[in-house]
Amino acid sequence: MDEFNLHLTGDIHAVTAANNLLGIKTILCPRLRLTTFLAAALDARIFHEATQSDKALFSRLVPSKKGKREFAPLMFKRLQKLGINKTNPDDLTPEEITRFARLNVDLDTITWNRVLDTNDRFLRKIAIGRNSTEKGHERETGFDIAVASECMAVLALTTGLEDMKARLGAMVVATSKQGEPITADDIGVSGALAVLMKDAIKPNLMQTLQGTPVFVHAGPFANIAHGNSSILADKVALKLAGTEEGDSPDRVGYVLTEGGFGADMGMEKFCNIKCRVSGLTPDATVIVATTRALKMHGGGPEVTPGKPLHETYTSEDLVTLKEGCKNLVKHVQNSQKFGLKVIVAINQFSSDTAAELELIRQEALAGGADAAVVTNHWAEGGVGARALAEAVIEVCEGPSNFQYLYDLDLPIEEKITIISKEIYGADGIELSELARKQVETYTRQGYGNLPICMAKTQYSFSHDAKLKGVPTGKFIVIFFFRTYNSSPGQGFTIPIRAVRLSAGAGFLYPILGDMQTMPGLGTRPGFWEVGLDPETGVVVGLF
Repeated sequence: MDEFNLHLTGDIHAVTAANNLLGIKTILCPRLRLTTFLAAALDARIFHEATQSDKALFSRLVPSKKGKREFAPLMFKRLQKLGINKTNPDDLTPEEITRFARLNVDLDTITWNRVLDTNDRFLRKIAIGRNSTEKGHERETGFDIAVASECMAVLALTTGLEDMKARLGAMVVATSKQGEPITADDIGVSGALAVLMKDAIKPNLMQTLQGTPVFVHAGPFANIAHGNSSILADKVALKLAGTEEGDSPDRVGYVLTEGGFGADMGMEKFCNIKCRVSGLTPDATVIVATTRALKMHGGGPEVTPGKPLHETYTSEDLVTLKEGCKNLVKHVQNSQKFGLKVIVAINQFSSDTAAELELIRQEALAGGADAAVVTNHWAEGGVGARALAEAVIEVCEGPSNFQYLYDLDLPIEEKITIISKEIYGADGIELSELARKQVETYTRQGYGNLPICMAKTQYSFSHDAKLKGVPTGKFIVIFFFRTYNSSPGQGFTIPIRAVRLSAGAGFLYPILGDMQTMPGLGTRPGFWEVGLDPETGVVVGLF
């Protein structure tokens, strides 16, 4: 379990630390190395274009070997993009040489950040190129958390090696001064990226504590990226479960795949993004609920990591719990917007009372769930989840009426608005000046028909983590024993700070409110408890 939670097959934490400390080339986990590699290639290209003439730049990009110049295979993609139908470098005109050799990156449009798999708030905004050897070519940039990288999203959404290579090459890092998208193919790194990913694309087969097979593959965060495990893992699992044409009905099994956080995040993105790419459609969705989470959404006291829980969360409080069940019902309703059947799994804590568990069950059923069962697998293992398994089997017997929430051909702003209104309950959205310019650019560049991947807090249906329950102007939301109430009938508006493009992954992701793509550590991080027994080498304090 310690390997599962720390390094698994990537050794990402140890190698990242070594790379940052030594500043030399090391063997990195692919999900981190690719993004950093591409960022380095981009900045190096900007530097060399700024310090060399057209002739010198072209001569280094297409060097003469034994008296002859030849384009690298990947360069033909750029030539084709530029409309230059020539195969001999010596046949290019001076004007064509300039167009081919210079990307002419508009520094203000660079959206590709470096990444790190550590919560480090001080890397959110940094200055690079400050050493004298970079000759004054400085610019501001920042780091994202590694799991928010587009490379991670590509890994999770790819359907095979050929598809992955195409997606990596299509990743857009900036816009040229002429207004054209600059891709990994333009920089010339897509082939190298694919080589680095050739092993990472293989799903990791593991097992649960009771020996059940489980695939662990990819990890895009649901509050920033699309929040689902890989399509390849799903397809392999479905094949192993017996979904091939001609299989006997009694051989067909069930595959459970995860959507991070709630029905407003991982599930919404699963349906609108992952299902479109994979062609797979779910038979049902399972919403996991706990008394503690629902009490918090019902007005319970603040929960602070590292501090003891208030007695509200460890003793019976039906009033607070019932108020919080409105949040659960909203998740049920969100699932039904996709035509999905809904099973609510009530994840039992040892302090839960029978009355509390029954209240959640009744509220879930009254709110439209097809089934609601108490599950105690945390304490009892598979036996504790038997009722849940039986409910899933029963609910999945009927036909699925799966549907998407929006049409891809709709304008970008309208698709964002639909998600905000239908899933979050907002009155509408408000684009910043930057976001509006970005939407106009992406539309002009031909990316307007991509699905939307909202980056927002996981703690609320809104963009504001403090708005618990079902925030809207039509309800009073109790938070921290204080009353929050927006103007009657006014509701809330979702502010869109920026919109980023993940062309390779195949989605646009708006950044809502003050959502950060690089988290920060709290006052008392979990590392205080973690250590290593020097006698046995066993990790202690991790769980």
